[in-house]
Amino acid sequence: MPDTKLTKAWHGIPREEIDWFPRVDEDACIGCGTCVTGCGRGVYRFDFDRKKTVVAEPMHCMVACMTCANTCPTGAISFPPVRTILDLSDRVEIHHAVEDELLARRDELGISSVLPHPDHLAEMVVHDIEEIGSATRILTLVPRREHDRLCEHAAGQYLELWVPNAAWMSRAYSIGNAPRPDGSIELQIRRVDGGRLSAWAFGPVAVGDVVAVRGPLGNFTNRSPEGTPIAFVARGTGFAPIAALLEQQVELFPTRTMLLYWGATSSDDFYELEHLGEMLAAAPGLSATLVARRFLPDFTPPKGVATALGRVSDAVAGSGLDLAGFDSYVAGPRLTVTDCVAALAERGALRQRIFADSYAT
Repeated sequence: MPDTKLTKAWHGIPREEIDWFPRVDEDACIGCGTCVTGCGRGVYRFDFDRKKTVVAEPMHCMVACMTCANTCPTGAISFPPVRTILDLSDRVEIHHAVEDELLARRDELGISSVLPHPDHLAEMVVHDIEEIGSATRILTLVPRREHDRLCEHAAGQYLELWVPNAAWMSRAYSIGNAPRPDGSIELQIRRVDGGRLSAWAFGPVAVGDVVAVRGPLGNFTNRSPEGTPIAFVARGTGFAPIAALLEQQVELFPTRTMLLYWGATSSDDFYELEHLGEMLAAAPGLSATLVARRFLPDFTPPKGVATALGRVSDAVAGSGLDLAGFDSYVAGPRLTVTDCVAALAERGALRQRIFADSYAT
């Protein structure tokens, strides 16, 4: 009989609506019993007469767990594609359900730790709000005091941001520019239906507001020796860390061979195109392609920028480029990053020289 403790909803989604449980290939199963004895949730039973494993309580299976398949000596156990779960986990309501549960169970799940060095804690003032169409805003933040500067962040890094008086936890955002003398940073924020930070950024935020930040954080930074050609690939606001890396390279090595592929759903989702045009003009070694599912009739790309219809991963795969010898930097939603990494490898890029940064909504 199913145990209700093991079949409860997964972050608000009824367990029976989630297609995640094991399947056993009886021809491949040798009856070793590793899965039966190793599963602590009672998913399996053992048929001693036939010496075979049986999936007895599929809804007991922990969502996304594949321990049994990973330990089966003959590969007799299979699961649905992991993208099934990745698609679910990228939903806004899932993130909110996890966050709310963490906060509700703070006494039970929390642990005390030492705060980062004070140099990593800062207060920033909203200096400017730039509206890019209806879906993107760029917030420029400046240090409130001299000691609030972010210690000369490296291009590509991110920070944690706390909105004052918010009943939710911090959010991680990539810094969308290379280091500047005044210590200012740009956050490129996409409107997300139901998103909590998004509701603030497209609602009550105002110039002069003070936010708390921690950073810089992350190791998605330049790792390419001078002279190595670079391919940059971004999807949506994954362009933020890519833009920072690109801006840095244009300033330091304008003749370096560099390619940019930037994907979006629609052409009106692209932003900072004037800045992209300026970088192209300053860097003879740079070429850029904007990729979208649809281009609006009045869209005009910057001079020298190519366009392509479809998905950015498909544009890279079908480009005909020989990327052997290139370093590659990819940023965007998790599933897009996975597809783009595969596309880059298909074009000859070495997997160990592909550096990826993914975000969730």
